[in-house]
Amino acid sequence: MDNLQTYIENYLGYCSAQKCLDEKTLKAYRIDLKQFAGQVSTNNIAEINSPELEKYIAGLHRQYKPKTAKRKIASLKAFFHYLEYKDVLEQNPFTKIRVRFREPVILPKTIPLHTVEKFLSAIYKQYQNADTPYQKRNALRDAAVAELLFATGMRISELCNLKINDVNLYDGIILVYGKGDKERRLQIGNEAVLGILKEYKDNFYREMQSCNHFFANQSGDALSDQAVRRMINKYTAVAAIELHITPHMFRHTFATSLLEADVDIRYIQKMLGHSSINITEIYTHVTTAKQRDILITKHPRNNFHI
Repeated sequence: MDNLQTYIENYLGYCSAQKCLDEKTLKAYRIDLKQFAGQVSTNNIAEINSPELEKYIAGLHRQYKPKTAKRKIASLKAFFHYLEYKDVLEQNPFTKIRVRFREPVILPKTIPLHTVEKFLSAIYKQYQNADTPYQKRNALRDAAVAELLFATGMRISELCNLKINDVNLYDGIILVYGKGDKERRLQIGNEAVLGILKEYKDNFYREMQSCNHFFANQSGDALSDQAVRRMINKYTAVAAIELHITPHMFRHTFATSLLEADVDIRYIQKMLGHSSINITEIYTHVTTAKQRDILITKHPRNNFHI
């Protein structure tokens, strides 16, 4: 009997060695395929047919939100395509299945610009009024992190993975490695942001060298995404901001602000590192929603008395 678990392990090895997929993608594939192996009625790969897959897919739709179900099905389709490619299966059972999704449009959550300003002001105030050198250095690094998130719209994982040589403060250029190790360059266009990054680097260079990461803690270890999230929560509370702010909301705010300033969406796509313009177009829904709000509340017709 052909062992389904064995083929899954072979496929994951192929994805790692041949397709060079990153660890996060491999982890997701492993979770999705192990789940399938645990729920399918047979361990013999040749006995898995279209009705069996349709039954499993129906269960995914009942159990998960459309986006999650779509990802799990995509993992499964890729696995069966591999089995067909390796001549393990004479016919791919997915060829007889048509899966359609109607995903709800979930608008990205942004931070009002006056709230971003209030948030940053709280960090700089903490920096200026710090009681100890330790607190002052932490606040300096926190300001550099927050400024770079908002200045570039990079993902938190990209920020935490920045190496020392990825950041050229002389020319104001950041080299970012995004999903799938895709490389892009981002320009720092604000002198105040460059200034705080230079000040941070001067103060933390020993710790940065210790871990070869641009952002480090005072123990010389690379700054983690959990540390950045805690920092954001801390200053949200300090500034008495009621909105729950996440690192990704800085990215959404960056993109939406540029779109509202009439920047071409294809430039925004490149800056965000999106592989497809379709992903970036979600921000047009945000600006449409804002336009509707403006026309409802600000249009002069509202002041007519007829």
